[in-house]
Amino acid sequence: MTEIAPGGVIETDSGGRFVAVLSGLVADTEAVARAVTAAQVAEVRVLARAGQLAEREAAAQRGSVREHDMVLRSIAAELGGVLRVTDRTVQQRIGEARELVESYPATLDAWEAERITRGHVRVIVDAGGLVPAERRAEFEAEAIRLCEGDTPNRVRAAVEILAERTAERSFTERHRTASACRRVRVIPGADGMSDLVATVPTVIAHGILDRLTQQAMVIADSRHHEGDGVGDGDTRTMAQIRADVLSDMLLTGSPTVDPSAVGDRPGALGAIRAQVQVIVPALTLLDADDGPADLVGRTPVDADTARALAANAPTLTRILTDPVDGTVIAVDRYRTAQSQRRFLRARDQHCRFPGCRRAAIRCEIDHTVDHAQGGPTALWNLAHLCQRHHSMKQFTSWRVRQHPGGILEWTSPTGRVYREDAPVPLVAFTVDPPPHPPAESVPPF
Repeated sequence: MTEIAPGGVIETDSGGRFVAVLSGLVADTEAVARAVTAAQVAEVRVLARAGQLAEREAAAQRGSVREHDMVLRSIAAELGGVLRVTDRTVQQRIGEARELVESYPATLDAWEAERITRGHVRVIVDAGGLVPAERRAEFEAEAIRLCEGDTPNRVRAAVEILAERTAERSFTERHRTASACRRVRVIPGADGMSDLVATVPTVIAHGILDRLTQQAMVIADSRHHEGDGVGDGDTRTMAQIRADVLSDMLLTGSPTVDPSAVGDRPGALGAIRAQVQVIVPALTLLDADDGPADLVGRTPVDADTARALAANAPTLTRILTDPVDGTVIAVDRYRTAQSQRRFLRARDQHCRFPGCRRAAIRCEIDHTVDHAQGGPTALWNLAHLCQRHHSMKQFTSWRVRQHPGGILEWTSPTGRVYREDAPVPLVAFTVDPPPHPPAESVPPF
């Protein structure tokens, strides 16, 4: 039986057992946190050493900047095989580790001593980008003092103001630099949805939202025009209309500035259309099944979207798969060069370097045995590689062999071997096994 004492303290019949158990949990949590911190700091130092090794090795070689970058890519791929993450992720983490070790040593020491947490480290490093190198130690000392007294979210503003006070460059100058980093990216979400994120100047972002809002209001107002049939049955919210208008303009609109335009004639940019690679089951196409389709290299998509894509597709490729293990064995018309590309796109689905998921439509077809060395342009000697990993194969000591069934065997510079099986389509057509002949009738005894 549990009772609440007048002072609000939980008492049990076990005579303080609750407090004792809770104290044990707190002590265990503290010990785990200490171990995690030690491991994280150790990982940062190891990754920084990897980056320094790449820099020294590249400096000792004669070659182009691209070839020097291959050293870092190769090391990142080697570590990625052990960490089971992509080499791009490892390369980014190496850069972050070097920045922390080489530019913020006091912050790293404070983290290792458990005076601050990893969240505090992120706050200091993010804000410290404004601080000139000669004043960074001064900034670090004060930022660490601020972080020791509160949580990362609470001290973020104070640390950012501290950095602004020590910054040499004005906000306008920094904005010009930041504007060079504008970009668009897709962040996969759940249930077949994703976030399309555009990093653009603030004024442009608000202008885009304002225009979308004005256009959405016109569409919403059309619902109230009686008798003209405009907007009948349209129950979308303003947020939904803005998203739909944005999608329509990006997929079908023409840019204002088109360098391919000649005179009064429109240019080619407006005629470019989006391409996606989707594997759709036959039953889904026939509206007999609502199972998801596969947007290759990304995420599942819903059946309605898959059917709409198929209805507007100029061509469809039928994929036959092995009824046992699901691997692709053929596509229709695979004997010509175009059909080889169809077969490889269906088989590979994405880049065939370990861990990479870039869709095949964004990759290059590579000769496993280089064509210059006598490698034939045959299906058993071809595979998709993205530009990054195609270059790594060419300029680093990573090596690959192709085995039957599209199996690639990659060997890293240190001799580790990574097997890359041909991906099994999440959805595909299958070949029905031949029916068994009916058993002969045997007269009863």
